[in-house]
Amino acid sequence: MNRTFSDEVKYQWKHGGMLIKLIGVNLAVFLVINILLVFGSLSVTNGASNPLANFVYNFFTLRGDIMGFLTHPWGIFTSIFSHFDFLHIAFNMLFLYFISRFFLMYFSNQRLLYTYILGGIMGGIFQIAAYSLFPALRGTETFVVGASGAVNAIFMAAAFYRPMAVVHLFGIIKVKMIYLAGIFILMDLLQMGGSDNVAHFAHLGGAAFGILSIRNINSKNNVINFTRVTVENLKASFNGKPKMRAQKGGKAGATSSSKTQRQTDEQYNLDKKQKQAQIDAILDKISKSGYDSLTKKEKQVLFDQSK
Repeated sequence: MNRTFSDEVKYQWKHGGMLIKLIGVNLAVFLVINILLVFGSLSVTNGASNPLANFVYNFFTLRGDIMGFLTHPWGIFTSIFSHFDFLHIAFNMLFLYFISRFFLMYFSNQRLLYTYILGGIMGGIFQIAAYSLFPALRGTETFVVGASGAVNAIFMAAAFYRPMAVVHLFGIIKVKMIYLAGIFILMDLLQMGGSDNVAHFAHLGGAAFGILSIRNINSKNNVINFTRVTVENLKASFNGKPKMRAQKGGKAGATSSSKTQRQTDEQYNLDKKQKQAQIDAILDKISKSGYDSLTKKEKQVLFDQSK
């Protein structure tokens, strides 16, 4: 039976995974912003204040200056889903789509979400710091929007986790992920003093977080593992459920050990080493021959590991 457009949207939202949800939220916010701006421009005469435009800029953008940020702190979150220009959102969503597919070969949907949000926030912090530290930036536009920092975090996390993986630019040019990441970082470094109205410091902040997010990735002190456990504990506090704790390998488990099977350290380390060896072999195969070269069993192992 053919689904209607609304049914298809609901289906994709429910079954499409975190990547589809992130793209969907960005597209929805883009439509809301532009609809409000259109109606706002139609509702005022020349020279009059536009209340809808004021609302859009106050709610959906990050203020780069300290005082602006302190009076509009929510912008550090809302801005990472906000785009005003079609080409801006088109590029960011295409980049998000392709790099997230690579990211999800190795990591879970939940980690994709945390990397996106925390990377975007780190990008915002870098941009605010840049406005405060570099006088040349203070005369420029202080409204920051876009998912570029968040997407850059995902890109750098994937690139530094599998640096030797080969991708095909435009379907033709073979390049290793680490070299591509280096080019992106270098471009932002060289252009951060320019007047192109691009938040290069936000890009660099996202990149820094992406690299940080894969350090000690199996440790409870890893920035994403720590954040995830903290969030789960906060949710558990409100719901009255047992709190979670970070275990070896960055896993989270209930503090109530009566419901879990204990393992000796020796057995745990042996199992972990064997599983990691299997995963490494699969990842090496992907790097050399691509994801499609995996057997059904290997794909299932990789899928189970990403949960």
